[in-house]
Amino acid sequence: MWIYEKKLEYPVKIKNPNPKLAKAIITQLGGPDGELGASLRYLNQRYSMPYDEVIGILTDVGTEELAHMEIIAAIVHQLTRNLSIDEIKKSGFDAYFVDHTAGIYPVSAAGVPFTTSYLEVKGDVFADLNEDLAADATPTKEQPQFQKLRKPV
Repeated sequence: MWIYEKKLEYPVKIKNPNPKLAKAIITQLGGPDGELGASLRYLNQRYSMPYDEVIGILTDVGTEELAHMEIIAAIVHQLTRNLSIDEIKKSGFDAYFVDHTAGIYPVSAAGVPFTTSYLEVKGDVFADLNEDLAADATPTKEQPQFQKLRKPV
């Protein structure tokens, strides 16, 4: 099936813990457009796909998304390791910490646990591929929603 090398392709080496940053990054693991949702979306859509070439692509991309989960989890772990109770409280990471301590649990930045309701798997080629494009679209700073967030220079 696959050859798994027990190392990250891009090793994560964060020197300074930062629970506030971890609180934002964790959404990339378990938020609505995070890596867990992406991997499950692709890997489940392949079963009803009528084209062998696309099945192969969905399998490859879904597997790659699993590797992204590993990288995000390593980032969150390193950002939250060895924290004092004061650091946890001060950063606002205490609500997460109460339930999961330093364990990596897929949630959004708002603390909402991952749910499969984030996924769209319709069994229709066009609907599924359209969902994939929408979910994996990378917004850029030129898009209107980012203009509101940018601070004036």
